[in-house]
Amino acid sequence: MAASAAPSTPSPSAGPRIRVLVADDSVVVRGLVSRWLEEAGCEIVGTASNGRIALDALDRVQPDIVLLDIEMPELDGTQALPRMLAKRPGLQVVMMSTLTQRNAEISLRCLALGAIDYLPKPEGNRGVTTQASFREDLVQKIRMLGADLRNRPRARPPALSERPGSAGLPERPAAVAAPAPAPRPAAAPVSVRPRPLRTSPPRCLLVGASTGGPRAVGEMLEGIGAATLRRLPILIVQHMPPVFTAVFAEHLGARIGLPAAEAKHGEPVRPGVVYVAPGGRHMGLSGTATEAVIQLNDGPPVNFCRPAVDVMFRDAAEVYGAATLSVVLTGMGSDGTKGAKALVEAGGVMLAQDEATSTVWGMPGSLVRAGYAHEILPLPAIGPALRTAIAGPGH
Repeated sequence: MAASAAPSTPSPSAGPRIRVLVADDSVVVRGLVSRWLEEAGCEIVGTASNGRIALDALDRVQPDIVLLDIEMPELDGTQALPRMLAKRPGLQVVMMSTLTQRNAEISLRCLALGAIDYLPKPEGNRGVTTQASFREDLVQKIRMLGADLRNRPRARPPALSERPGSAGLPERPAAVAAPAPAPRPAAAPVSVRPRPLRTSPPRCLLVGASTGGPRAVGEMLEGIGAATLRRLPILIVQHMPPVFTAVFAEHLGARIGLPAAEAKHGEPVRPGVVYVAPGGRHMGLSGTATEAVIQLNDGPPVNFCRPAVDVMFRDAAEVYGAATLSVVLTGMGSDGTKGAKALVEAGGVMLAQDEATSTVWGMPGSLVRAGYAHEILPLPAIGPALRTAIAGPGH
């Protein structure tokens, strides 16, 4: 069975449309996803009912983005992914899976293998048909990835060799450890004036991330080291759905050797503990720098996000003031920029990941353009810089 081709006639003023290949074993899902993306201006260059068909179609249909379901017959998503990236190193693959713990584990494994992002899928065809948020998330994600592709053609990681047992559950530390993306081609310079860095010891570390964040957060924390991280609490907002955030926290803890879990409402903030905002809930703070308490809420999305980095940053500015040390890593959109303003005005320190090492330079780029970054660093340099800021020179 061959992938079905979809003709396209983009208007001359629209520019090249993003070419998408949809691989899912459900004919209903393939049809709906294809229709929604076409209505959003994408070009559906093919559909496939399993990973082998999608893999065989790559050279013929030349997609920019592949939507790849995890559970498919003959060759599933986890088996097809490394073969696709070996065949087309420039390919962007978005994994799709239902919200189960097993699929969250596998999705994180796929991010480690080189998938650029994931998309939680409702249970069953009826859920896909009736859940409006799935359509909105799908269209927004593909549009933003497409905009990044248009603006910044980017080299992907080197071809990945196939690994045995890729259909099973991942080893926990590997779920947040991935090959570093190749640097992007030189971009137009961004005019920024880095702010002077203060030297007083911070009382907390705040981290905001989205697309590409699971790998970046793990690498950064590992670069700081457990001995240094034990000196202060670590609060993380990673844009992820429910279930995924619990698994992500578990993998982070296994990787860096510190207690890590989804934050709980009302729990006191303690040094040496990693608090991950639960999917679908904002994570804020109350109290004082010596007696801070986690505050979770179900308020409306901020910057289309819940949890939102802005919520955590704004509360931290009030609770910790100048004793904050913060970083915004790779991610789509601009979440974190308004909160960064409050943090910087309170005297806190803000770092941003640079464009060359970001999967998508949306969140850190917005922060940089707004002038709130004290330093703009490549991912491998962020951990050591934070370690120095926390423990002082020589550590």
